[in-house]
Amino acid sequence: MEYQIGQVVYSKSGHDKGDVQMIIAVEGDFLLLADGRRRKLEKPKRKKKMHVQPTFYVENEVAAKLQTGAYLLDADIKKALKKYRMVQDV
Repeated sequence: MEYQIGQVVYSKSGHDKGDVQMIIAVEGDFLLLADGRRRKLEKPKRKKKMHVQPTFYVENEVAAKLQTGAYLLDADIKKALKKYRMVQDV
C-alpha cells in the first residue's frame, strides 16, 4: 500500500504502540507522524513504514494544507484524529 500525506495510521511498535497518528510527510522508507498532542508538527515522530498499520482514511483538508504549505495548527490534526475516532466508534 502506498502511504500518503494526511493518511491516518496506527503505531505497531515503540512507546506509542496502538496510538492513532497522521502522516505529515513521507521520506523514502520513513514516515513523519504527528498527533497534535504528544507529537507536535514542530517535532514529528520519524518511524519506518513497517512499524505502522495503515488505514484507508485520509483527511483531505489537512492533506491539502500540508501539500500546499498553508498554515496548519496542531489543533487541526487533533480535530481530524478525533473525527476519525468518532467514525470508528459508530
